[in-house]
Amino acid sequence: MINTVDNELVRHWLHSLDTCPSTNSWAIARADQLHHGDVVFTKQQTNGRGQQGRTWHSPTGVLTASFVLDNLNPNLLPGLSLAVGLAVIFAIEDLVPECRDMLRLKWPNDVWIDRQKLAGILCEATSGNTFGTRVVVGIGLNRCVDFAAAGLDARAIGNAVSLHSIAGNVPDELCLLARLRHYLLELADMFSTTDRAPEKSGLARLLPELRRRDGLIGCNVAIELASETICGEAAGIDGCGRLLVCLAGDRIQAFTSGRIRLS
Repeated sequence: MINTVDNELVRHWLHSLDTCPSTNSWAIARADQLHHGDVVFTKQQTNGRGQQGRTWHSPTGVLTASFVLDNLNPNLLPGLSLAVGLAVIFAIEDLVPECRDMLRLKWPNDVWIDRQKLAGILCEATSGNTFGTRVVVGIGLNRCVDFAAAGLDARAIGNAVSLHSIAGNVPDELCLLARLRHYLLELADMFSTTDRAPEKSGLARLLPELRRRDGLIGCNVAIELASETICGEAAGIDGCGRLLVCLAGDRIQAFTSGRIRLS
């Protein structure tokens, strides 16, 4: 288990900001200055963004960072946020052993513990001449957050939970950043443009673990789309990272996007 990180070794990849509206926006705006594996971190994010334009609240104690991954295969990107969710789970479990086998994925981009949100993910793709298809992976992890002191009610925080309320010993920010980066670089290789057999690229190698960690399977869910809400029973994740839902008449429908709530 990794408990310490040599500060000298991270200076080449860590961009630490005192405050920042959005680490993802900061990274995208400075594309030419950043490289594969770089991490943008701030202790105070003032205008965080979540999925589908929603606000990501970042009170004191949220680990907020964006990770730069280059030369990814654009055809594999639909499943990336789920893979990132696994990376978050693996990083936490490495550093907080008491969390092992407690963490789950809420499709498509949240990490749960006891059906409470521990972390959220926002992946944004760009392209350039020098770095091919780049994805900036934003992660907000509730590390040591007092939600009541921050003035956020249950509706604002989406039934969130903080790691410090679960773990007796919370890793420091640098250890978490280094471990997250380790697993995200492994993912970048799986999702890269390198030619390899389909069963060894993208989500394929991760499907068994994704399905084991699926926090929605068997739950009654409502999928909120732009023009309608569809209800059914979550029936797993397919090879493309789509959510499978069993509808009336045992019909299975696959969803590529949508806001999910338990019904």
